Amino acid sequence: MPSQAASHTAQLLQNPRRRILDLSIAIENDIASDPEPYRPEVIYHRHDGTHGQLMPFFPGLEKQDLPDGEAWAVEELRVNTHNGTHMDAPWHYHSTMDGGERAWTIDEAPLDWCFRPGVKLDFRAFDDGYVATSADVEAELARIGHELQPLDIVVINTGAGAAYGEPDYIHRGCGMGREATLYLTERGVRVVGTDAWSWDAPFLHTARKFADSQDPSIIWEGHKAGRDIGYFQMEKLHRLDELPGDGFEICCFPVKIKGASAGFTRAVAILP
Repeated sequence: MPSQAASHTAQLLQNPRRRILDLSIAIENDIASDPEPYRPEVIYHRHDGTHGQLMPFFPGLEKQDLPDGEAWAVEELRVNTHNGTHMDAPWHYHSTMDGGERAWTIDEAPLDWCFRPGVKLDFRAFDDGYVATSADVEAELARIGHELQPLDIVVINTGAGAAYGEPDYIHRGCGMGREATLYLTERGVRVVGTDAWSWDAPFLHTARKFADSQDPSIIWEGHKAGRDIGYFQMEKLHRLDELPGDGFEICCFPVKIKGASAGFTRAVAILP
């Protein structure tokens, strides 16, 4: 018997009318995608300047021997694993998960979790810095008429994605609090995502609340819910406003980096 995933893939391939929507942003220079010290850098080497890289492999080769005198194009990246659209592993949130087990790293992400029915929760009406609750999740699921199933991939449209590249991008969007996160994971959700810089509320807003309350439990509370139930989380998704509430698939396989806390992810939605 073919697996459910294999059967689903076969159905998609037989449907020529399906549409693939890219949910990922590009890694590029000069975009306010991350706090200043953590922004990526792409160093471009063009065809007319890389002969010194190619010719040592072929002693006697001259520049003029190559078609149009061109070697190759290649790029160097100065990045961390949380630049660009990426998937966090439970290891990013804490050293343990599921009540004390060693937290999984990104190379241990079960691939079967990364190609599943998608659900979009529209939280654009919430203020920047608002911390969504389980009641908010429940109300939005009722509005779109969706009953969560184990391994649904749930993405949160905070509205921050519309500000991507703007100076205040990292301060935009609501966050998912501990109870909202556990509401999802207790029902079998294991992969989630957001169009904001972080699954949690932006640090700027949380820092203001902490200054008043001195309550450390509000810091990174959605991430830290992974101590209780391990889950994988995508950040800096794009174009979530173009998705319906459900009725689509998400494919989001992360790059396999040994022992890492995250991996770059080309997340796409597949719509009928």
